[in-house]
Amino acid sequence: MAETKNYFMNIDSRVEELGEGIKRKVKAYSDGLMLVEVHFETGAEGYVHEHFHEQCTYVQSGVFEFNINGDKRVVKTGDTLYMEPNLPHGTICIEAGILLDVFTPARQDFVNK
Repeated sequence: MAETKNYFMNIDSRVEELGEGIKRKVKAYSDGLMLVEVHFETGAEGYVHEHFHEQCTYVQSGVFEFNINGDKRVVKTGDTLYMEPNLPHGTICIEAGILLDVFTPARQDFVNK
């Protein structure tokens, strides 16, 4: 189990360049919960994938076309999405923006590098 940390200062969070117009910043996490900020350039694609984590996504800014289990919808600033475990999902960024992803349990693959 990870040591519990209560404060995660933005200045201390590193930006991870994922390539193809996407950057990720892990904002805060414990073993059971994680908040991640993902920056997309226009046209960048989060390819369809799935994982065992539950996920909620809040559109902080921008416009995105999401594909959740084959159901495609355009979402904008202020919209929120939910992906149950093992459900295929992905997105294409229509207008540059930022997504806030919440995972439970935490995505250990994002911190164990």
